[in-house]
Amino acid sequence: MTQLAIAVTFVWLGMVLAISFLEAPLKFRAPGITVPLGLGIGRIVFRALNTVEAVLAAVLVVVALLGETTGVEMALGAVLIAVLLVQLLGIRPRLTRRSDAVLSGKADGTQRSRTHYVYVAFEVLKVGVLIALGAALLA
Repeated sequence: MTQLAIAVTFVWLGMVLAISFLEAPLKFRAPGITVPLGLGIGRIVFRALNTVEAVLAAVLVVVALLGETTGVEMALGAVLIAVLLVQLLGIRPRLTRRSDAVLSGKADGTQRSRTHYVYVAFEVLKVGVLIALGAALLA
């Protein structure tokens, strides 16, 4: 079970690093990508990422319930799931409303919203927790 938790943790880490910190900022530098087009792509990509993250979180919960899990691993897993839930239930809906406004022409899309920076901060936190969880699982 521990090997599965390690694999899930590092796959999740890789996905967040690749999508949030590589794909997301780079897509706006591609020739011909407008803000509305980039937002449309981003919404699809992040919806898919968040769906996979929810599945990976569920796998970690099942592994924790079925296997031997230390207190540190449980605490890190709980923080990780809490971060994901804040993103999905608290931050993403606000970002969706903002992108809806930009896509409909009701808001200027040239400047990032403060909510976007909050989401990025939670992504950084998530990366740190995933690294800590991976290290704890490997110990």
